[in-house]
Amino acid sequence: MNILILGSGGREHSLAWAVAQNPKCDRLIVAPGNAGIAALCEVADIDILDRREVVTFCEENAIDFVIVGPEAPLAAGVADATRGAGILTFGPSAEAARLEASKAFTKEICDACGAPTAGYARFTDAAAARAHVQAHGAPLVIKADGLAAGKGVIMGMTESEALAGIDEIFGGAFGAAGAEVVIEEFMEGEEASFFILSDGESALPVGTAQDHKRVGDGDTGPNTGGMGAYSPAPVLTEAIQRQVMDEIVMPTIRAMARRGTPYQGVLYAGLMIKDARARLVEYNCRFGDPECQVLMMRLGAQALDLMLACAEGRLGQMQVNWADDHALTVVLAAKGYPGTPLKGTEIRGLDTLPEDSSNMVFHAGTRSEGGRILATGGRVLNVTARGATLAEAQARAYAMVDAIDWPEGFCRRDIGWRAL
Repeated sequence: MNILILGSGGREHSLAWAVAQNPKCDRLIVAPGNAGIAALCEVADIDILDRREVVTFCEENAIDFVIVGPEAPLAAGVADATRGAGILTFGPSAEAARLEASKAFTKEICDACGAPTAGYARFTDAAAARAHVQAHGAPLVIKADGLAAGKGVIMGMTESEALAGIDEIFGGAFGAAGAEVVIEEFMEGEEASFFILSDGESALPVGTAQDHKRVGDGDTGPNTGGMGAYSPAPVLTEAIQRQVMDEIVMPTIRAMARRGTPYQGVLYAGLMIKDARARLVEYNCRFGDPECQVLMMRLGAQALDLMLACAEGRLGQMQVNWADDHALTVVLAAKGYPGTPLKGTEIRGLDTLPEDSSNMVFHAGTRSEGGRILATGGRVLNVTARGATLAEAQARAYAMVDAIDWPEGFCRRDIGWRAL
Protein backbone atom coordinates (compact mmCIF):
# COMPACT_ATOMS: atom_id res chain seq x y z
CA MET A 1 0.00 0.00 0.00
CA ASN A 2 0.99 3.64 -0.53
CA ILE A 3 1.36 5.51 2.76
CA LEU A 4 1.68 9.23 3.51
CA ILE A 5 2.94 10.49 6.86
CA LEU A 6 2.41 14.17 7.63
CA GLY A 7 5.09 15.95 9.65
CA SER A 8 8.77 16.87 9.78
CA GLY A 9 10.10 16.04 13.24
CA GLY A 10 11.74 13.25 15.15
CA ARG A 11 8.32 11.74 15.83
CA GLU A 12 7.65 11.43 12.10
CA HIS A 13 11.12 10.08 11.38
CA SER A 14 10.56 7.30 13.93
CA LEU A 15 7.07 6.59 12.56
CA ALA A 16 8.49 6.35 9.04
CA TRP A 17 11.31 4.10 10.25
CA ALA A 18 8.82 1.69 11.84
CA VAL A 19 6.30 1.77 8.97
CA ALA A 20 9.00 1.16 6.34
CA GLN A 21 9.88 -2.16 8.00
CA ASN A 22 6.39 -3.57 7.44
CA PRO A 23 5.90 -5.58 4.22
CA LYS A 24 2.46 -3.99 3.78
CA CYS A 25 4.26 -0.73 2.93
CA ASP A 26 5.01 -0.52 -0.80
CA ARG A 27 5.61 3.20 -1.11
CA LEU A 28 6.22 5.65 1.74
CA ILE A 29 6.11 9.45 1.47
CA VAL A 30 6.62 11.92 4.32
CA ALA A 31 5.58 15.54 3.93
CA PRO A 32 7.46 17.76 4.39
CA GLY A 33 10.06 15.54 6.10
CA ASN A 34 13.65 16.44 7.00
CA ALA A 35 17.19 15.40 6.05
CA GLY A 36 17.06 12.14 8.00
CA ILE A 37 13.67 11.17 6.61
CA ALA A 38 14.83 11.96 3.05
CA ALA A 39 17.56 9.34 3.45
CA LEU A 40 14.90 6.75 4.35
CA CYS A 41 12.03 7.40 1.93
CA GLU A 42 10.43 9.95 -0.38
CA VAL A 43 9.62 13.43 0.91
CA ALA A 44 7.16 15.95 -0.51
CA ASP A 45 6.99 19.69 -0.07
CA ILE A 46 3.31 20.34 0.62
CA ASP A 47 1.47 22.50 3.14
CA ILE A 48 0.20 19.94 5.63
CA LEU A 49 -2.26 22.47 7.12
CA ASP A 50 -3.99 22.94 3.75
CA ARG A 51 -6.73 20.32 3.64
CA ARG A 52 -7.36 20.67 -0.09
CA GLU A 53 -3.66 20.43 -0.95
CA VAL A 54 -3.24 17.29 1.16
CA VAL A 55 -6.27 15.60 -0.39
CA THR A 56 -5.15 16.52 -3.93
CA PHE A 57 -1.68 15.13 -3.24
CA CYS A 58 -3.20 11.90 -1.94
CA GLU A 59 -5.39 11.52 -5.00
CA GLU A 60 -2.54 12.26 -7.42
CA ASN A 61 -0.25 9.75 -5.70
CA ALA A 62 -2.84 6.99 -5.07
CA ILE A 63 -2.32 7.18 -1.29
CA ASP A 64 -4.09 4.37 0.55
CA PHE A 65 -3.34 5.39 4.14
CA VAL A 66 -2.57 8.72 5.81
CA ILE A 67 -0.88 8.98 9.21
CA VAL A 68 -1.13 12.45 10.75
CA GLY A 69 1.89 13.10 12.97
CA PRO A 70 1.61 16.55 14.62
CA GLU A 71 -1.31 18.22 16.36
CA ALA A 72 -1.67 21.31 14.13
CA PRO A 73 -3.06 19.49 11.04
CA LEU A 74 -5.41 17.53 13.29
CA ALA A 75 -6.78 20.74 14.77
CA ALA A 76 -7.04 22.16 11.24
CA GLY A 77 -9.29 19.26 10.19
CA VAL A 78 -6.88 17.55 7.79
CA ALA A 79 -7.94 14.09 9.04
CA ASP A 80 -11.58 15.05 8.41
CA ALA A 81 -10.71 16.07 4.85
CA THR A 82 -8.77 12.92 3.94
CA ARG A 83 -11.34 10.66 5.59
CA GLY A 84 -14.10 12.56 3.79
CA ALA A 85 -12.32 11.89 0.50
CA GLY A 86 -12.46 8.16 1.20
CA ILE A 87 -8.82 7.81 2.24
CA LEU A 88 -8.08 5.61 5.22
CA THR A 89 -6.69 7.91 7.93
CA PHE A 90 -5.03 7.55 11.32
CA GLY A 91 -5.84 10.54 13.50
CA PRO A 92 -8.85 12.11 15.21
CA SER A 93 -11.31 14.58 13.73
CA ALA A 94 -10.84 18.27 14.47
CA GLU A 95 -13.71 18.12 16.95
CA ALA A 96 -12.20 15.13 18.77
CA ALA A 97 -8.75 16.74 18.66
CA ARG A 98 -10.11 19.50 20.90
CA LEU A 99 -8.94 17.20 23.70
CA GLU A 100 -5.53 18.68 22.93
CA ALA A 101 -6.43 21.89 21.16
CA SER A 102 -8.35 23.24 24.17
CA LYS A 103 -7.35 22.54 27.76
CA ALA A 104 -10.68 23.98 28.92
CA PHE A 105 -12.53 21.48 26.71
CA THR A 106 -10.58 18.60 28.26
CA LYS A 107 -11.59 19.82 31.71
CA GLU A 108 -15.23 19.84 30.60
CA ILE A 109 -14.92 16.23 29.43
CA CYS A 110 -13.26 15.22 32.71
CA ASP A 111 -16.07 16.90 34.64
CA ALA A 112 -18.67 15.11 32.51
CA CYS A 113 -17.18 11.63 32.96
CA GLY A 114 -15.71 11.98 36.43
CA ALA A 115 -12.09 11.47 35.38
CA PRO A 116 -9.66 12.45 38.16
CA THR A 117 -7.68 15.57 37.30
CA ALA A 118 -6.49 18.83 38.86
CA GLY A 119 -8.94 21.42 40.10
CA TYR A 120 -9.11 24.40 37.77
CA ALA A 121 -10.60 27.73 36.78
CA ARG A 122 -10.70 29.36 33.33
CA PHE A 123 -10.39 33.02 32.39
CA THR A 124 -10.57 35.29 29.35
CA ASP A 125 -9.69 38.37 31.42
CA ALA A 126 -6.25 39.00 32.90
CA ALA A 127 -7.54 40.98 35.89
CA ALA A 128 -9.89 38.17 36.94
CA ALA A 129 -7.11 35.62 36.53
CA ARG A 130 -4.75 37.70 38.65
CA ALA A 131 -7.41 38.04 41.33
CA HIS A 132 -7.82 34.25 41.36
CA VAL A 133 -4.10 33.78 41.94
CA GLN A 134 -4.05 36.36 44.73
CA ALA A 135 -7.03 34.70 46.38
CA HIS A 136 -5.69 31.12 46.18
CA GLY A 137 -1.94 31.61 46.44
CA ALA A 138 0.84 29.51 44.93
CA PRO A 139 1.85 27.03 43.68
CA LEU A 140 -0.41 27.00 40.64
CA VAL A 141 -0.06 25.93 37.02
CA ILE A 142 -0.86 28.58 34.40
CA LYS A 143 -1.78 27.25 30.94
CA ALA A 144 -2.60 28.82 27.60
CA ASP A 145 -5.84 27.13 26.54
CA GLY A 146 -4.89 26.44 22.91
CA LEU A 147 -2.07 24.80 20.98
CA ALA A 148 1.33 26.27 21.82
CA ALA A 149 3.77 23.79 20.22
CA GLY A 150 4.27 21.85 23.43
CA LYS A 151 4.83 25.02 25.43
CA GLY A 152 2.32 27.45 26.95
CA VAL A 153 2.52 25.91 30.44
CA ILE A 154 4.04 28.00 33.22
CA MET A 155 4.75 26.64 36.68
CA GLY A 156 3.80 29.35 39.17
CA MET A 157 5.71 28.09 42.18
CA THR A 158 5.39 31.52 43.80
CA GLU A 159 2.58 34.04 43.51
CA SER A 160 4.83 36.42 41.57
CA GLU A 161 5.70 33.64 39.06
CA ALA A 162 2.02 32.82 38.62
CA LEU A 163 1.11 36.47 38.05
CA ALA A 164 3.99 36.86 35.60
CA GLY A 165 2.74 33.78 33.74
CA ILE A 166 -0.72 35.29 33.39
CA ASP A 167 0.77 38.51 32.04
CA GLU A 168 2.98 36.57 29.62
CA ILE A 169 0.12 34.51 28.18
CA PHE A 170 -2.42 37.33 27.96
CA GLY A 171 0.38 39.53 26.63
CA GLY A 172 0.52 37.43 23.48
CA ALA A 173 3.53 35.19 24.10
CA PHE A 174 1.64 32.25 22.63
CA GLY A 175 -0.56 34.10 20.15
CA ALA A 176 -4.18 33.03 19.77
CA ALA A 177 -3.52 30.01 22.01
CA GLY A 178 -3.46 32.42 24.94
CA ALA A 179 -6.85 34.04 24.36
CA GLU A 180 -8.09 31.97 27.31
CA VAL A 181 -6.09 30.88 30.35
CA VAL A 182 -6.68 27.82 32.50
CA ILE A 183 -5.32 27.99 36.05
CA GLU A 184 -4.88 24.61 37.69
CA GLU A 185 -4.12 23.19 41.07
CA PHE A 186 -0.47 22.19 41.32
CA MET A 187 -0.32 18.41 41.47
CA GLU A 188 2.58 16.75 43.25
CA GLY A 189 3.98 13.39 42.20
CA GLU A 190 5.83 11.79 39.31
CA GLU A 191 4.81 12.43 35.71
CA ALA A 192 4.56 9.70 33.09
CA SER A 193 3.06 9.22 29.64
CA PHE A 194 0.55 6.50 28.71
CA PHE A 195 -0.30 5.84 25.06
CA ILE A 196 -3.57 4.25 23.99
CA LEU A 197 -5.04 3.58 20.55
CA SER A 198 -8.79 4.01 20.11
CA ASP A 199 -11.03 3.25 17.13
CA GLY A 200 -13.96 5.10 18.69
CA GLU A 201 -15.19 2.14 20.72
CA SER A 202 -12.31 -0.14 21.68
CA ALA A 203 -9.08 1.00 23.31
CA LEU A 204 -5.69 -0.69 23.34
CA PRO A 205 -2.71 0.44 25.47
CA VAL A 206 0.42 0.55 23.31
CA GLY A 207 3.09 1.69 25.73
CA THR A 208 4.38 3.80 28.58
CA ALA A 209 7.19 6.32 28.63
CA GLN A 210 8.63 9.10 30.72
CA ASP A 211 9.65 12.42 29.21
CA HIS A 212 12.13 14.96 30.60
CA LYS A 213 10.57 18.40 30.08
CA ARG A 214 13.06 20.69 31.81
CA VAL A 215 16.06 21.85 29.84
CA GLY A 216 18.68 21.09 32.51
CA ASP A 217 19.98 18.07 34.38
CA GLY A 218 18.04 17.16 37.49
CA ASP A 219 14.87 18.66 35.98
CA THR A 220 16.07 22.25 36.29
CA GLY A 221 15.47 25.29 34.10
CA PRO A 222 12.54 26.17 31.85
CA ASN A 223 10.15 23.70 30.25
CA THR A 224 10.87 22.50 26.72
CA GLY A 225 9.16 20.29 24.17
CA GLY A 226 11.09 17.40 25.73
CA MET A 227 14.81 16.69 26.19
CA GLY A 228 14.66 12.90 26.21
CA ALA A 229 12.53 9.92 27.13
CA TYR A 230 12.61 6.24 27.95
CA SER A 231 10.21 3.30 27.73
CA PRO A 232 8.79 1.50 29.59
CA ALA A 233 8.15 3.77 32.57
CA PRO A 234 8.30 1.63 35.75
CA VAL A 235 6.23 4.16 37.70
CA LEU A 236 3.25 3.13 35.53
CA THR A 237 2.66 -0.26 37.12
CA GLU A 238 0.06 -2.67 35.73
CA ALA A 239 -2.28 -1.72 38.59
CA ILE A 240 -2.00 1.99 37.79
CA GLN A 241 -2.49 1.31 34.09
CA ARG A 242 -5.72 -0.53 34.89
CA GLN A 243 -6.87 2.39 37.07
CA VAL A 244 -6.14 4.84 34.25
CA MET A 245 -8.03 2.76 31.70
CA ASP A 246 -11.02 2.29 34.03
CA GLU A 247 -11.25 5.80 35.50
CA ILE A 248 -9.79 8.11 32.84
CA VAL A 249 -9.38 6.67 29.34
CA MET A 250 -12.52 4.59 28.83
CA PRO A 251 -14.82 7.20 30.45
CA THR A 252 -13.29 9.80 28.09
CA ILE A 253 -13.80 7.61 25.01
CA ARG A 254 -17.41 6.93 26.00
CA ALA A 255 -18.01 10.64 26.67
CA MET A 256 -16.62 11.57 23.25
CA ALA A 257 -18.84 8.95 21.56
CA ARG A 258 -21.90 10.28 23.39
CA ARG A 259 -21.13 13.75 22.01
CA GLY A 260 -21.20 12.36 18.48
CA THR A 261 -17.43 12.92 18.10
CA PRO A 262 -15.92 9.43 18.51
CA TYR A 263 -12.18 9.44 19.10
CA GLN A 264 -10.06 7.55 16.54
CA GLY A 265 -6.30 7.66 16.76
CA VAL A 266 -3.68 7.70 19.48
CA LEU A 267 -4.66 9.19 22.82
CA TYR A 268 -1.66 10.30 24.86
CA ALA A 269 -2.50 10.69 28.52
CA GLY A 270 -0.05 12.77 30.52
CA LEU A 271 -0.41 11.57 34.10
CA MET A 272 0.64 12.63 37.58
CA ILE A 273 1.19 9.68 39.89
CA LYS A 274 1.17 9.88 43.67
CA ASP A 275 0.41 7.23 46.30
CA ALA A 276 -0.05 4.59 43.58
CA ARG A 277 -2.86 6.50 41.86
CA ALA A 278 -2.90 8.60 38.71
CA ARG A 279 -4.63 11.84 37.82
CA LEU A 280 -4.80 13.32 34.33
CA VAL A 281 -2.50 16.26 33.63
CA GLU A 282 -3.52 16.64 29.98
CA TYR A 283 -4.40 14.78 26.81
CA ASN A 284 -2.53 14.97 23.55
CA CYS A 285 -4.05 13.67 20.33
CA ARG A 286 -0.85 12.41 18.72
CA PHE A 287 2.23 10.49 19.74
CA GLY A 288 4.49 12.44 22.07
CA ASP A 289 7.80 13.76 20.87
CA PRO A 290 10.30 12.37 21.96
CA GLU A 291 8.23 9.53 23.49
CA CYS A 292 7.23 8.28 20.04
CA GLN A 293 10.86 7.60 19.24
CA VAL A 294 11.31 5.10 22.08
CA LEU A 295 7.89 3.52 21.45
CA MET A 296 8.64 2.98 17.76
CA MET A 297 12.03 1.46 18.57
CA ARG A 298 10.24 -1.13 20.72
CA LEU A 299 7.19 -1.64 18.46
CA GLY A 300 8.92 -1.83 15.09
CA ALA A 301 6.94 -3.04 12.07
CA GLN A 302 3.81 -3.92 14.08
CA ALA A 303 3.18 -0.19 14.58
CA LEU A 304 1.67 -0.04 11.08
CA ASP A 305 -0.59 -3.04 11.74
CA LEU A 306 -1.88 -1.41 14.94
CA MET A 307 -2.53 1.96 13.27
CA LEU A 308 -4.31 0.29 10.36
CA ALA A 309 -6.54 -1.67 12.74
CA CYS A 310 -7.32 1.53 14.57
CA ALA A 311 -8.31 3.34 11.36
CA GLU A 312 -10.37 0.37 10.12
CA GLY A 313 -12.32 -0.05 13.38
CA ARG A 314 -11.02 -3.50 14.27
CA LEU A 315 -8.78 -2.62 17.20
CA GLY A 316 -10.61 -5.10 19.44
CA GLN A 317 -8.96 -7.92 17.48
CA MET A 318 -5.42 -6.70 18.10
CA GLN A 319 -2.78 -7.16 20.75
CA VAL A 320 0.65 -5.60 21.22
CA ASN A 321 3.69 -7.87 21.15
CA TRP A 322 6.39 -6.24 23.24
CA ALA A 323 10.05 -7.16 23.25
CA ASP A 324 11.20 -7.50 26.84
CA ASP A 325 13.67 -4.64 26.61
CA HIS A 326 14.11 -0.90 27.12
CA ALA A 327 14.61 2.09 24.84
CA LEU A 328 16.01 5.53 25.61
CA THR A 329 16.38 8.67 23.52
CA VAL A 330 18.52 11.74 24.14
CA VAL A 331 17.55 15.01 22.46
CA LEU A 332 20.39 17.05 21.01
CA ALA A 333 19.27 20.68 20.85
CA ALA A 334 20.81 23.79 19.38
CA LYS A 335 22.40 26.22 21.82
CA GLY A 336 19.89 28.89 22.82
CA TYR A 337 16.97 26.46 23.06
CA PRO A 338 14.28 26.74 24.47
CA GLY A 339 14.80 30.42 23.72
CA THR A 340 16.18 31.47 20.33
CA PRO A 341 18.18 28.52 18.96
CA LEU A 342 21.32 28.89 16.88
CA LYS A 343 20.46 27.70 13.35
CA GLY A 344 22.44 26.75 10.27
CA THR A 345 25.34 25.04 12.02
CA GLU A 346 26.85 21.86 10.59
CA ILE A 347 26.53 18.47 12.30
CA ARG A 348 29.32 15.98 11.61
CA GLY A 349 29.89 12.35 12.44
CA LEU A 350 26.39 11.02 11.80
CA ASP A 351 27.60 8.78 8.97
CA THR A 352 29.84 6.87 11.41
CA LEU A 353 26.93 5.79 13.65
CA PRO A 354 25.04 2.48 13.44
CA GLU A 355 21.49 2.41 12.07
CA ASP A 356 19.70 -0.79 13.03
CA SER A 357 16.90 -2.12 15.25
CA SER A 358 18.84 -1.18 18.39
CA ASN A 359 20.54 2.09 17.44
CA MET A 360 19.05 5.03 15.52
CA VAL A 361 19.49 8.76 15.25
CA PHE A 362 16.12 10.27 14.39
CA HIS A 363 16.28 13.72 12.83
CA ALA A 364 14.00 16.44 14.18
CA GLY A 365 15.26 19.77 12.85
CA THR A 366 17.72 19.21 10.01
CA ARG A 367 18.22 19.88 6.32
CA SER A 368 20.76 18.65 3.80
CA GLU A 369 22.85 21.12 1.83
CA GLY A 370 25.75 20.15 -0.42
CA GLY A 371 26.22 16.87 1.36
CA ARG A 372 26.27 18.54 4.78
CA ILE A 373 23.66 18.14 7.54
CA LEU A 374 22.62 21.49 9.00
CA ALA A 375 20.57 22.28 12.10
CA THR A 376 17.30 24.11 11.41
CA GLY A 377 15.44 24.00 14.71
CA GLY A 378 15.63 23.98 18.47
CA ARG A 379 15.43 20.23 19.03
CA VAL A 380 17.58 18.81 16.24
CA LEU A 381 18.41 15.11 16.79
CA ASN A 382 17.00 12.22 18.84
CA VAL A 383 19.78 9.76 19.62
CA THR A 384 17.98 6.51 20.44
CA ALA A 385 19.05 3.07 21.60
CA ARG A 386 17.60 -0.19 22.94
CA GLY A 387 19.08 -2.45 25.57
CA ALA A 388 18.25 -5.43 27.73
CA THR A 389 18.21 -3.00 30.66
CA LEU A 390 17.57 0.73 30.85
CA ALA A 391 21.16 1.28 31.94
CA GLU A 392 22.38 -0.52 28.81
CA ALA A 393 20.10 1.54 26.57
CA GLN A 394 21.30 4.73 28.26
CA ALA A 395 24.98 3.78 27.82
CA ARG A 396 24.47 3.01 24.13
CA ALA A 397 22.60 6.26 23.50
CA TYR A 398 25.22 8.44 25.17
CA ALA A 399 28.03 6.61 23.37
CA MET A 400 26.41 7.70 20.10
CA VAL A 401 25.89 11.24 21.43
CA ASP A 402 29.60 11.47 22.20
CA ALA A 403 30.49 10.36 18.66
CA ILE A 404 28.57 13.28 17.10
CA ASP A 405 30.68 16.34 16.27
CA TRP A 406 28.43 19.34 16.85
CA PRO A 407 29.93 22.00 19.15
CA GLU A 408 26.84 24.19 18.74
CA GLY A 409 24.57 21.52 20.23
CA PHE A 410 23.87 20.39 23.78
CA CYS A 411 21.93 17.75 25.66
CA ARG A 412 20.97 16.63 29.13
CA ARG A 413 23.33 14.01 30.54
CA ASP A 414 20.83 12.37 32.91
CA ILE A 415 18.02 10.98 30.75
CA GLY A 416 16.51 8.04 32.61
CA TRP A 417 17.67 9.22 36.02
CA ARG A 418 14.37 8.68 37.80
CA ALA A 419 14.18 5.00 36.88
CA LEU A 420 17.91 4.41 37.35
